[in-house]
Parts: sequence; structure tokens; C-alpha cells
Amino acid sequence: MTSTTEFDQATSLIRADDSALHHAELRDDWRFGAGIHGGVLMALAGRALSEDLGAQGSGHRDPISVSAHFLSRSLPGPATVRTEILRHGRTVSSGMAFIRQGDQERVRVVATFGDLADKATADPARVFSAPPSMPPPEKCVGTDLAPPELLKESPLLQRVDLRLDPDCVGWAVGMPSGRGAVQGWLRFLDDREPDPMMLLFAVDCLPPVSLDLGIPGWAPTLELTTHIRRLPAPGWLRLKHSTSLVDNDRMEEDAEVWDSAGRLVAQSRQLTRLGRPDS
Repeated sequence: MTSTTEFDQATSLIRADDSALHHAELRDDWRFGAGIHGGVLMALAGRALSEDLGAQGSGHRDPISVSAHFLSRSLPGPATVRTEILRHGRTVSSGMAFIRQGDQERVRVVATFGDLADKATADPARVFSAPPSMPPPEKCVGTDLAPPELLKESPLLQRVDLRLDPDCVGWAVGMPSGRGAVQGWLRFLDDREPDPMMLLFAVDCLPPVSLDLGIPGWAPTLELTTHIRRLPAPGWLRLKHSTSLVDNDRMEEDAEVWDSAGRLVAQSRQLTRLGRPDS
């Protein structure tokens, strides 16, 4: 049965006669600025690998580690996702995915998959950090308050319920904090509950922390590696992005995703390029 949620429709696939090739439609309503949002592309590649690795009988349908290289801007329209199985193991399996539009390769992914349900009865994790402290969602700043021109240019913002910590939005009125950190709450507007594919999307959802440092322009991603730790509990996700190094026109950005049960369920690090007002 076809899912009715917007995110699942946006990352849906049709398998071609070639069993390793999938057809997809990159939807304009998941665009941020001029291109399709990177988190959507990661989830699309993740879904193709989940289907193909899981079809081998391994049960390895959950992303554990996903590294994506963004090679060119993905545009609304048809695309293909080809997978290549690298290894079938007892506890994890690995593969690659290639997203293309015409003769242009857009994204290349290398990933390891497993069964996160195996961790449901595991010993409690030893976590040496805590969920970000911030007001509850109803006291945070929703993206519905963004300027109309931004909402028009980035229809993705109308697909999600993203609420930023008021202490992290000074950059929007010309008063960045200079701390290099942004945090907030995330859920889908159609009440779709979080799962591993949503976590691949969530790690790239907050505004770039370069804005909080007073660096204008967007920060397109060059490479993004995500580690999925646990199956998330239903409800809001709590997000935190931060940086420890800005060097000329490059910045690393670390993300943490905490679920409604207060568990760290995903982490990521990405390398971005700074100073691109058109991206």
C-alpha cells in the first residue's frame, strides 16, 4: 500500500527492470532554495539501499552509517537511484547508491545497514552529553514566521514543523550570537512519526550555524556522514547543530538528534562551503 505521508511520497521509488535501478521523482515542494534538500536525497538513497539489502534476506533494512557526497545540485524532476551491494554480513551489510539526473551524477552514498530492532533490548547506552536545553516547542520560533519570500523560495519549510530556540535566532534580525550553535524542535506537519529514514533527513534540517556566526549566505553541503544509533520514539525530535572550526571558506558542522524519550538517536558531521548567497 502506498503511504499517504508527504515524506514517504517524496522518497518513494519505482523499481526498473534492472533490479538495481530505481526511478524517483524529485518533488519541487521539497526544495530549499534552488535545489532539492540534501536530507531528502539521503533518505531517498537510504530507502533504495534498504529495499535492496533487505531483499537479500539479511534483515538489514536500517541505516547505521551513511556517508553522502553531494556532487552537483539536484533539481526538481525525474531521477534514478542505482545501488551496488558491497557486502552481506551476519550483523551488517554495506552498499553504495548513485543518484543521477540525465548524465549528471548528483549524489554518491556509501552506507552500512543493520537491524536497529536488535538494539531495543540492549543494555542502556553510555551517553556523555545531554539533550539541548531550550523552551518547549510552543515557546519556540516556528518557520511559519519566516519572511514570505523565503517561504516561497523554499517550499520545504511548509512540509515540516520546525521551531527554533529563541536564543538562537538573533541572526535573523542582524544580531547573531557568535556561539556557532543552533537548536530547535522538529516534526512533520502531517504527523508522520520519526523513523531511521526521517533521521537521515533531520540531521540536515536546521539553518547553518554559520548564520549564528554572522557569516552571510547559505552553506551548501560537500559531504555529510550520519550515524543512526537507535529507533526513535514517537513525538518531537530535538536537534542541535554546532561547529568548532571555520577555516576560510569551509566549515564543519556537527549535529545531534534526540528523541522524545531523551535518547541520542542520531549524530552527524558535515563539511560545508561558505559564502554562497545563491545556494
